[in-house]
Amino acid sequence: MTSVIPLSELRDKIDAIDEQILQLINQRASCAMEVAKTKIAQGEQGTFYRPDRESLVLRRIMHLNQGPLSGHTAVLFFRELMSACLALEKPMDIAFLGPEGTFTQQAAFKHFGHAIKTIPATTINEIFNAVECGYCQFGVVPVENSTEGVISHTLDRFLTSQLKICGEVEIRVHQNLMGHATSLADITEVFSHQQSLAQCRQWLDKYLPHARLTAVNSNAEAAQLVSTNKRTAAIAGVVAAEFYNLPIIKRNIEDEPNNTTRFIIIGRQSPSLTGSDKTSLVVSTGNQPGALYRILEPFAKFGIGMVHIESRPSRQGLWDYVFFIDIEGHSEDAVIAQALDTVKDNVKMFKLLGSYPKAVL
Repeated sequence: MTSVIPLSELRDKIDAIDEQILQLINQRASCAMEVAKTKIAQGEQGTFYRPDRESLVLRRIMHLNQGPLSGHTAVLFFRELMSACLALEKPMDIAFLGPEGTFTQQAAFKHFGHAIKTIPATTINEIFNAVECGYCQFGVVPVENSTEGVISHTLDRFLTSQLKICGEVEIRVHQNLMGHATSLADITEVFSHQQSLAQCRQWLDKYLPHARLTAVNSNAEAAQLVSTNKRTAAIAGVVAAEFYNLPIIKRNIEDEPNNTTRFIIIGRQSPSLTGSDKTSLVVSTGNQPGALYRILEPFAKFGIGMVHIESRPSRQGLWDYVFFIDIEGHSEDAVIAQALDTVKDNVKMFKLLGSYPKAVL
């Protein structure tokens, strides 16, 4: 028969472990501060955040983790620890598509941790402007949704910007019904962005057929509107519920459970290779027979995987298009560099948008 350890003894053991953890966390924070001093002594003036270094650390944590905590949980813990330590070195301002409580802000927190200052912007163009003028070190912009496709405003802005893609983050879009109503029968009106209302149509038709559906500019605005009205509810993400102190009445009411939005991190950095990277570029060929084939052929020749390709009007001439392409690998890799050089020879415009670590989670 297995003996049971007394609860008091287990609690004493947990307290002792917590003391050790606290000491180690502060040792790590002190080391991070020394890193900042060294970087300053070496002449660094910008942000101390390094996307490639963070990615390597988090992937190492996933590799070292032996449980019982999941790799996902371990990464989330270390992400917040690294975020807090980085804030001791030099706090970061991150521009996002506001207002407070949007999925873009949720993406910013997932990628950078919560020890950052998030700066809301009303448009994607404003996010680019905030980073370009140095008001923010980085920006977070949506680029692609698994059900709705690419966000054209983001792609088009890269045609005129010198900013680089420094990273990526994916958010599983879970829509939640929130508000102060005590029952579904009490809800007379539901506020949300038009896209979110559409993504929850089946659930709304089944459980709230009596409620009026009102589209607003953002899910965060919807949450703000219902924060003082017990007869209304909002559909939004968990960040909005936390920010506006709204109880979640029903979680995950979206009709498509696998709906995911991909966000990219924009900044001035060019991350080094990590061994798990993507490269994004934009090219223009002109309206010529076989032009697209000549773009794609080098990737096939060198065995490089293509993740995504999207065409957009170039705005330079009738029926003239540019192609946004994502490939596997980093531009510093010799094979990738050789393939890109070949592509350059076959196009009239070539722009490397960035090589960056793949999303860890």
